[in-house]
Amino acid sequence: MTAPNRNPEPATPQQPAAEWGAAPPTSPAPKPRSARSKWIAGGVAVVIVAGGGAAVWAGTSSSSSGTAGGGQAGPGGQPGGAGGPGGGAGLGSALHGEFVTSDNGIYVTKFLQTGEVTELSSTSLTTKSTDGFTKTYTIDSATVTGITKGESVTVVATESGSTATATSVTEAGSGVTGAPPMNRG
Repeated sequence: MTAPNRNPEPATPQQPAAEWGAAPPTSPAPKPRSARSKWIAGGVAVVIVAGGGAAVWAGTSSSSSGTAGGGQAGPGGQPGGAGGPGGGAGLGSALHGEFVTSDNGIYVTKFLQTGEVTELSSTSLTTKSTDGFTKTYTIDSATVTGITKGESVTVVATESGSTATATSVTEAGSGVTGAPPMNRG
């Protein structure tokens, strides 16, 4: 008498070995997506399209241009494509900060500030921006021609150690001399 097999193997249909060039085995059809997942996917697509459209609109909606010919400007305002921090906002709305220019192949870090002249002497100028930032610049008489205390100005300066020397002081909004031209359109 033989003992019964306690762990019989389940009967599985034997699949023939796949031959080279044979069609791949078929897989079960995927389950259809639920209405909820379709709505979610559609909502994500709408958000992506709207965000892209808003970005394009923001980058092209300005009416003025920083280039002489009125065309597009590249990095640093040079011809060839969109340029400037913030996709074209330029330095016109900047309150204060640093930027780098090339002067005959030598890179120079400059400082820009727009604000009200709070102190003015024959050797120095102090400017306070609307956010409260205050800085004092060394000047000469040629740098501040026609500038008076209380006037809104834009200062471009170089810094050496803790001394900032103004290289340009202009009325705010009149165009910044010494700053790279920026595309506004």
